[in-house]
Amino acid sequence: GGSGAIGTAGVQLAKYFGAHVTAATSTKNLELVKSLGADDVIDYTKEDFTENGQSYDVIFDAVGKHSFVRSRDSLKPGGRFLPTDGFDNFWRVLTTRSQDKKVIFPARAATKEDVVFLKELIEAGRYRVVIDRTYALGDVVEAHRYVDTEQKVGNVIMTVAD
Repeated sequence: GGSGAIGTAGVQLAKYFGAHVTAATSTKNLELVKSLGADDVIDYTKEDFTENGQSYDVIFDAVGKHSFVRSRDSLKPGGRFLPTDGFDNFWRVLTTRSQDKKVIFPARAATKEDVVFLKELIEAGRYRVVIDRTYALGDVVEAHRYVDTEQKVGNVIMTVAD
């Protein structure tokens, strides 16, 4: 969704690059996602974006909850499905090579230029890191349990030293 660690980044970066952004999130996070720049928000507890009759140029699955097969009919001709869950959609890359709608994997190792770019966006007030909770490194098990609840908003941070 648009309110997790990957989703909050995706909404902001898509807006920065000029996209019209529709993001799915839970009821409690609708305002947050709007504040990050989403033009439209879908409350996934009340509406399934794959069944609302809308179509999209790109579907970015920030949490690995949707498959290409499930999302395909919601893509416009020439549309792209960008999963973040890797393995589950990997074979789709091969099977969609000759189709109009495709699965693509945007992930790659971050470069120095990527880090500098994000730093500049943050300094210019064009990107904000959303932090839910911070844990000491010794509390990593507790932090992991919290992340596994799928209730976090944005990022969970581990501190190495005070």
